[in-house]
Amino acid sequence: MNILLDANILLRLADPTSSSHNTATAAVLTLRAAGDTLCIVPQCVYEFWVVATRPTANNGLGLSLLECSREVANVEVSFPLLDDKPTLFTEWKIVVNAFACHGKVAHDARYVAAMRMHGLTHLLTFNVTDFARFVGLVVLDPQVIAAPPAPSNPP
Repeated sequence: MNILLDANILLRLADPTSSSHNTATAAVLTLRAAGDTLCIVPQCVYEFWVVATRPTANNGLGLSLLECSREVANVEVSFPLLDDKPTLFTEWKIVVNAFACHGKVAHDARYVAAMRMHGLTHLLTFNVTDFARFVGLVVLDPQVIAAPPAPSNPP
């Protein structure tokens, strides 16, 4: 199945100092091992760029433009990019109105609109609760995906 990656997954993958780096890496490896295709949309890259180039004092990664360009090139090689369709804006308006999106949630609605345009139903994100409002969306928590399976009790 195709699964969209939220920018927060990409940011954790790119930051080995993040406390969530290993979780993001394990979740990606687990999903790939299960045969899933992990993909991105342009918004993932835009959001990645914003945070990656923001100073660390302002909750960013503090990357230079050259460093960020290299990271984006790595992301593009690692995950298929599903381009925005011309009707994305129209779909976004439908989503923000259907799900009563106010403020920051309108950014999340753009992900949902892009997913709907590409027929995607699954999203891997650390912000699970932010996407709970979007009925029909399967939100995957990397902490759950990366968790080792519970040992089975023999009879």
